[in-house]
Amino acid sequence: MLLPPPVTPPTLVDDALRDRGFAVLDAPGLAAFCGVGQGGFAELSPLWGDLPLDAYLRDGGRYRRRRHTSLVLEEGQLRMVPHRAHWQPVEYNALHGGMERWFEPVSDRLLQAPAFVQLMHALGRCASGLKGEQPWYVEVHQFRIDTTDGIGRPTPEGAHRDGVDLVAVVLVARSGIKGGETRVFEAHGSHGIRFTLTEPWSALLLDDERVIHESTPIQPLDGPGYRDTLVVTLRAGGFQGP
Repeated sequence: MLLPPPVTPPTLVDDALRDRGFAVLDAPGLAAFCGVGQGGFAELSPLWGDLPLDAYLRDGGRYRRRRHTSLVLEEGQLRMVPHRAHWQPVEYNALHGGMERWFEPVSDRLLQAPAFVQLMHALGRCASGLKGEQPWYVEVHQFRIDTTDGIGRPTPEGAHRDGVDLVAVVLVARSGIKGGETRVFEAHGSHGIRFTLTEPWSALLLDDERVIHESTPIQPLDGPGYRDTLVVTLRAGGFQGP
């Protein structure tokens, strides 16, 4: 049985992040949060069909495909930066931390889409409301986790923080799978919550300083399936690097 997510009205996202460190938006709520019209996000879904295989999985798996791009959001302006590696310290990613991972960049079709741009600005406003107005160093990840080889692991590193200020996990699509439960826990406490995102273009927002998160493995139902997500992180002070 899938546990439903505790949906937050878009007008109460800032309050939820301050009170408990996370907020969940259903698809209409995410659209309202970003000022995106009906169908604006759905038009982006086909862009998850050509993600290259992740060659850095240390568990030897072939279940993850991804793209990655870095941006800076400052004074209401969103700008690209030269393509760079994704890097995390081992304290935040014990499995893949400490190494430069070079992924193919996110396509211009996604980066220039009005719905995507509005999402970035909405997340910037949210991060500034939470942590104060400042430049935000943004990393954008497109993921497809599939069950071609059996089990797919959305978070092979386990429950973790990302070492940033705000994390957004947007469910783009979910097809032919079971599992993929989202779990959010207090970083410095004992409370946690479990639920499953099933609605395309619903989202989980996290204050990364206050909570840790993970998604459980996925398994096929009647044939190969997949789970597509858009993960966006915003960090103050600069990108993480070696």
